[in-house]
Amino acid sequence: MALQVEQLITDHLDLWTQAQTAKSTSGRGSNNKIELTGIKKLRELILELAVRGKLVPQDPTDEPASELLKRIAEEKEALVKAGKLKKQKPFPRISDEEKPFELPKGWAFLKLGSLLEFEYGDNLPEAKRTNTGEFPVYGSNGVVGSHNVAFINAPCIVIGRKGSAGALNLCMHSGCCVTDVAYYCIPSAYMNLNFVFKLLHTLALDKLGKGIKPGLNRNEAYELIVSLPPFAEQNRIVAKVDELMALCDQLEQQSYQQLDAHNQLVDALLATLTQSLNADELASNWQRLAAHFDTLFTTEYSIDALKQTILQLAVMGKLVKQDPSDEPASELLKRIAFEKDALVKAGKIKKQKSLPPISDDEKPFELPEGWEWCRLGWIAEINPRNYAEDKLQASFVPMTLIGKSHTGEHLSETRDWGDIKKGFTHFANGDLAVAKITPCFENSKAAVFHDLTNGIGAGTTELHIARFISAEDALAKYLLLNIKSPLYLKTGESKMTGTAGQKRLPKDFFEGNPFALPPKSEQGRIVNRVNELFELCDALSEKLNSSKQTQVVLAEALVEQVVA
Repeated sequence: MALQVEQLITDHLDLWTQAQTAKSTSGRGSNNKIELTGIKKLRELILELAVRGKLVPQDPTDEPASELLKRIAEEKEALVKAGKLKKQKPFPRISDEEKPFELPKGWAFLKLGSLLEFEYGDNLPEAKRTNTGEFPVYGSNGVVGSHNVAFINAPCIVIGRKGSAGALNLCMHSGCCVTDVAYYCIPSAYMNLNFVFKLLHTLALDKLGKGIKPGLNRNEAYELIVSLPPFAEQNRIVAKVDELMALCDQLEQQSYQQLDAHNQLVDALLATLTQSLNADELASNWQRLAAHFDTLFTTEYSIDALKQTILQLAVMGKLVKQDPSDEPASELLKRIAFEKDALVKAGKIKKQKSLPPISDDEKPFELPEGWEWCRLGWIAEINPRNYAEDKLQASFVPMTLIGKSHTGEHLSETRDWGDIKKGFTHFANGDLAVAKITPCFENSKAAVFHDLTNGIGAGTTELHIARFISAEDALAKYLLLNIKSPLYLKTGESKMTGTAGQKRLPKDFFEGNPFALPPKSEQGRIVNRVNELFELCDALSEKLNSSKQTQVVLAEALVEQVVA
């Protein structure tokens, strides 16, 4: 007897909507990074129940599938005689051991190849495709243009052969073109086209042909065992699946709308922190936020937004209290300028072009007492060179080994200096690096280099490097937080030049963009406080991920229980 799937959906509504996983996408904080795994599993369950005969009631008056198969066989025989179809070798009988589950009365098991023929699409060069033709042109995974000639003059199913192998598309047009990276099939007139389309979705065709020759091999697909209901039940199944999928669509839309609303609320409340005019107002706004902490920070987006806010508060001087006894940043800048002049006179660094004073228009916010506006070029040597013997062991750091965390963790390989000194960016322990290309810059790939072999290294040319003039050690870690802060990233993205896929940050932005410099002692307090708060955020994220994993496992277990 068919299951009441509507009841299954409503009884476990929270499970279907709360089971979520993160997608692997670039960029920061967006719902397109979330997959509603529970709803995806629900869709799969609906299709699986459909092809097992558990979705709609059987009608004993339906003509059985065995009679349907006889007519399909007669139809094929007529096409073979007419020369429109090649005669197939008969598929061997399916043994009881091969049958994956018990079928309802009136259904039949058969090999896919005895039901469908996958035909090769025709080569249609991209230059011949337009967007104004009468017939759609299908590639491996969807419409890729249009044409005025139809290669297939009937509704059909398009199956990806190369590229998006196993991808499925339904062409209900009176005709279409299918390119040579795809197959197409036209089911028998005695079959419901929509039912066949749904049946193919349950076969995991994308898992076939992934070996030495990637792509979908139709002979492998033909060997798959499928279940066939009576024609009348096919029609009932299609109607029921469409009805339930519409419910899933509504559920999905509502879930994303709720996530969007939640994200907007989090953004609005976090914005009150960075917009606070003074410490008292900040404390008041934080208390308002903290009172609803458990309900606000329940998604990856919200936790990431909290981290971004912590960084922004840090570099605005709002994260820790100022200490009037700290030596002001102006004194630190004087010492660095004196030391820089001495290094230039001694020939140890090149004299850099002078950078202009910082105008009021360049200052995005008011500074706390004791802080100063500064440019990186005032206190560092930009893109320095290393000098060492060729056989000296050094570290090599490609972009893939540089992390995205606020601490800028990185790994390295060991190579001879002579092998990496040419054609690569140079750096040493304590140097600050930031990616200058998309999407690495947008993902805030940056690091303070440490534990380099013999203290020096080289690596990707897609980095800007700053080597600090002063031996005083607080600067690098604080400035790493600065270049990972939302304001720096947003401003940097607006200054990037080049094509969409390979925009890059100009050198003068890296060395000339203003940043707020705290007193040396406060730099250390800020770095420590950020580390403490990020540990709390990471613990929150770990708890969230554990909860999500539990929800996904529960959703999978429910699906297995239902189809068993």
